[in-house]
Parts: sequence; C-alpha cells; structure tokens
Amino acid sequence: MLANLTLTRPLAVFDLETTGTDPGKDRIVEICVIKFHPDGTREKKVRRINPTIPIPPEATEVHKITDEDVAHEPTFKQVAKGLNDFLAGCDLCGFNLIRFDLRLLRAEFQRVGIDFVLECRAIIDPMMIFHKYEPRDLSAASLFYLNREHKNAHSAEADVIVTAEILNAMLARYEKLPKTPEGMQAELKPETAVDVDGKFRMTNGEIQFSFGQYRGRPLDWVAKSDPGFLQWLLGKDFHEDTKRVAREALVRVGNGGYVK
Repeated sequence: MLANLTLTRPLAVFDLETTGTDPGKDRIVEICVIKFHPDGTREKKVRRINPTIPIPPEATEVHKITDEDVAHEPTFKQVAKGLNDFLAGCDLCGFNLIRFDLRLLRAEFQRVGIDFVLECRAIIDPMMIFHKYEPRDLSAASLFYLNREHKNAHSAEADVIVTAEILNAMLARYEKLPKTPEGMQAELKPETAVDVDGKFRMTNGEIQFSFGQYRGRPLDWVAKSDPGFLQWLLGKDFHEDTKRVAREALVRVGNGGYVK
C-alpha cells in the first residue's frame, strides 16, 4: 500500500469522525488508525467513542453515526492512554490532518490531561501535497477544462472570459449538472443551508445557527433572548443574504426595533 514511501519509523495514518469542526467544543465519535511499520507490517485500530455530548443531525448526515450507535462505547478518556501509547514514536498522516484532525485530536488529549507530543514527528498531509502539485485556481481550471494555459491571468477581462468558457465546458462535461443558474445553485448549495454562506441551516423545520457561540441554537430563540447578538451580526461584514435571514428573524419575533 505504501510501496513508494521509505519509512525509518512507523507511520500512523488516521482519520476522525466527529460531532463537528470546533476543537473547543466538538468531540470524536470514531477514530481509525493504520500503523505502517518500516518492515512492511501494519496494525489497524478502529474504535467508536461516546462523545458524551449529542451528535448534531448535520454531523450524522455526514458520517451516519447516531447517539444510539455510541451510547455504550467508551469515552475518549477511557481510550486516551491506549491510543497515545499506540501512536508513540509514529510519524502522523491524514487527509486535511493539519487543519482539522490533528487540532481536534490534540484538544481531546488536552482535555484528559495528556500532552500529545508532536516534536520529533513528521506530519504528512496529502491534501497539502494535492494542493501544491495540483493547484485549484483559474489557471489550473483553464488547463483542465479548456486544455490551454491562461496566459493573461489576473487581467480582469481575460479572467472573466476564461471563467465563462470554463463554466460552459463544465456544463458540457458533467451531464447531471443543471443547465440553469437557479438549478446550479440548488445543486451546489448544501441541502440544509438557509443562506448563501451557510451561516444558518434548516434542522427539523427550524432555522439554526451553524457558527459562533450560538451554533446549533434556533435563530428565533436567539432573536428573542439576545437580539443584540443579531444587531452585532447586522453591523459586521457578513453576506447580505445572511443579514436578510437575521433581519427577518428579528421582525418575526417582534424585535424589529433592532433591525438596521
């Protein structure tokens, strides 16, 4: 599996499934680690974990793990020492490891009083390799979809023209991609998103926050109990569509005086 990689010490490739993306609040619900040894042997550990907090419906939509699935599983505190021992002396690898998995794993260890040491380890994130060698910018899209270099990159007119040509080529390549702007927006927008930026989501028929201190709380509840927070939102550099949703909530609950 790793025939092209030379190892001098074990490499632990791992992935987490979690309750969300905030290391300060969210918890691990499943971890898989495959440890590759320099001699070609490997070990695998897969464990579901009781996060001790509810798993949000939007997280379950992604990994299909429910509260019931982990109700009788051990907590992270119960598995932490064994996991730390298993990872001892290993280099670490994972897709989006640096931005997500490693931050959340270290937070979990910190909460149970274990210092998960990164010194003297190599940290390998294939996503960073992917982005470095396969850039995802307008010039790369021109080469991929139009089979030509974008020679006048960052000239506004040239960028506009090639963007339109790339969109047309995408429509020709992907048969399932809707052929109208409205259809494309509906196709690409997350099913639960309420606004363009996804700051609010629809869960069980009610609009909830998907960011910040009120993440997971109903929008109307916040509009009633802390309208000043929505006033703050309206004064910041959020997308106008996000502000529209906030304004409508203030009016809906009778705090229209806070609307800017």
